[in-house]
Amino acid sequence: MKKLVISILLISISTTGISQKVNKKDSTIIKQIFDTSLTDGASYEWLDYMSNNIGSRLSGSLGAELAVTFTKEQMEELGIDKVWLQPVMVPKWTRGAQEYSYIETSPGVTSLADICALGGSVPTPYGGLKAAVVEVKNFEELRGLGREIIEGKIVFYNRPMQDNLIQTMNAYGGAVDQRYSGAEEAAKYGAVGVIVRSMSLSQDDFPHTGAMSYGNTPEHLRIPACAISTNGANYLSVTLKLQPDLLFYFSQNCKTYPDVQSYNVIGEITGSENPNKFIVVGGHLDSWDLGDGSHDDGAGCVQSMEVLRVFKKIGYQPKNTIRAVMFMNEENGLRGGIKYASEAKRKNEYHVFALESDSGGFTPRGFSFDASDANFTKIKSWDILFEPYLINRFVKGGSGADIGPLKKEGMATVLAGLNPDSQRYFEYHHAANDTFDKVNKRELELGAAAMTSIIYLIDKYGLQ
Repeated sequence: MKKLVISILLISISTTGISQKVNKKDSTIIKQIFDTSLTDGASYEWLDYMSNNIGSRLSGSLGAELAVTFTKEQMEELGIDKVWLQPVMVPKWTRGAQEYSYIETSPGVTSLADICALGGSVPTPYGGLKAAVVEVKNFEELRGLGREIIEGKIVFYNRPMQDNLIQTMNAYGGAVDQRYSGAEEAAKYGAVGVIVRSMSLSQDDFPHTGAMSYGNTPEHLRIPACAISTNGANYLSVTLKLQPDLLFYFSQNCKTYPDVQSYNVIGEITGSENPNKFIVVGGHLDSWDLGDGSHDDGAGCVQSMEVLRVFKKIGYQPKNTIRAVMFMNEENGLRGGIKYASEAKRKNEYHVFALESDSGGFTPRGFSFDASDANFTKIKSWDILFEPYLINRFVKGGSGADIGPLKKEGMATVLAGLNPDSQRYFEYHHAANDTFDKVNKRELELGAAAMTSIIYLIDKYGLQ
């Protein structure tokens, strides 16, 4: 018995020694990754060009086309094994002339309101739309009022994002249904238009656009939908309480065209041992048209490209094939993500791991993983390697919209999302102030290094 105990102890000490040796080697490589990204990075320079020379990249626009060309050329210059374009048909919606609106409290007495059309909305009638306003907080209140009160009026959805939720993505998820489905629901009761409080935790004058849907509403019954800034929403709400018979006027000139050809941009480093097993990292190349889409999601794209560049720079040859994918059309259709997954299924391409960055270029805090308990336990054991960089919050949770279809098609084992500090994200999300000057170079580069590091570990140790 004594010999058995001694043998077990020796095995334990030996195993611990091996683990410490492996961790020390991994620490050295991860430090090299961070050093390279922080002192010799390309992500910030790439983002500068994409934001300031190309600008907004709405699906189907010239900006989106130029961004496809730019990212393809930059990945080709890295000297990686393969770069190609994956065709995908995408929707084309344009905003047209700038929107205009005001609140009329009595004839000739008006105050301007800051609005923008929601993505996919129909235009207002020629000359604009003026009507009385009904304020609601949710669809239940809408149903309670019914057609008798709503018909012929503009519905004003004014449910704020919940301030006391620390995870701001949860606050967004709890409020965004009024933006996405508000017009569809209001049209059922004869409303003539919709105003939606912007999805933002800030109090400012920036209206935030975003995707909306009419569901199965017939085209002739679709009503125009706009977002109003949070300051504008507060003012409208207070004024309605003082003067319930006020009128709201808005004019928007948006238009939907037939689908057009676009592309996912894909670059890869072929695996040395498992070339037919894939690890994917990506962001979405398209953006909304109000700002230049630096945080949403230019940051995620350049961080994903940086993963390949850093591996080349430090001379790391992956076991599995590493792909960086610039997905097209996440904002108003998810066509790029769906196309990539369907092609993966058609080619029987098995994905060990897929990582997405689509929460802005802010200070990274860790990752969320859509994984089995066994795989998460394995990944969680690596968080100590990220402690020196304060990026060690590893949790089970969601991943990203564009890589989600891989799970649906059964083509991926583990999905993950980079989790930056989210407190400022919704100040800029889908608004005109999402611009390059709001991105901090060091924060962006830390995110790219964290993504490279987790992919290095997945590639080296594998998953079940």
